[in-house]
Amino acid sequence: MRMSDDIVSVRILAICASEPDGELLRQGATHAVIPAHFSHVATAGAARTALAEGKVDIVLLNSTMTERDMKEVFNAVRSARNSPSVVMITPSSKEAADLAAAGVADAITVKPAKLPDAKALIESCMRLKVPSRVLVVDDSITMRSIVRKILNGCRFPLDISEADDGIDALKQISVGKFDFVFLDYNMPGLNGFEMLPQLKQQHPRTEVVMMSSAQDEALAARARVAGAAGFLKKPFYPSAIDAILYAFYRLRPPPP
Repeated sequence: MRMSDDIVSVRILAICASEPDGELLRQGATHAVIPAHFSHVATAGAARTALAEGKVDIVLLNSTMTERDMKEVFNAVRSARNSPSVVMITPSSKEAADLAAAGVADAITVKPAKLPDAKALIESCMRLKVPSRVLVVDDSITMRSIVRKILNGCRFPLDISEADDGIDALKQISVGKFDFVFLDYNMPGLNGFEMLPQLKQQHPRTEVVMMSSAQDEALAARARVAGAAGFLKKPFYPSAIDAILYAFYRLRPPPP
């Protein structure tokens, strides 16, 4: 991954025998919000050569390859200097679920059929390398520190900021582009449920994950109805964060 100030370019290698499938992925990369350097190869040997050069951040691997070729690709990935992420692309949701259970890649997804699907797939895969911007909102400095540590243990890279109340959070969000806000429910002043509708109205593309120490299914349901992407009961673990992020990016995770 190449970076210059705030400009990020992700290097993507698609490995599939089908030229139309490769072309669709290339077009998706061309239309992605984050700039991408895209290349397509049809064979495991060509993939091995590309990976040996160390200029690949994400590998898109067609699951219909032979077992022998797939093994060759994974060996090349393990030998690569910059540890590229591997996303397996499957023909169907059932096969995606089977491969996710087997844990053979960093993420699994279904083959796109149209350009908007390919664009969305490319942008989701990029998040395995490009940090998502996260704001942790909690009045407890100890809890913010704990949540930060948990977030740093996730599979997805995250750029984490903190706010100690809802007012401070809204100020930060108004001047910064955050992908996710991890929002404590019970805060003095502007609490989580008072802040959530304001945030979603002003910044509809920012996703909110509500946090609470209370085990309350009604509270969780209320948060989702209000627009939260997820609800976490404290304490929670990196796997719970990963589950939310994988679901949001429409990728299937490997086993924990």
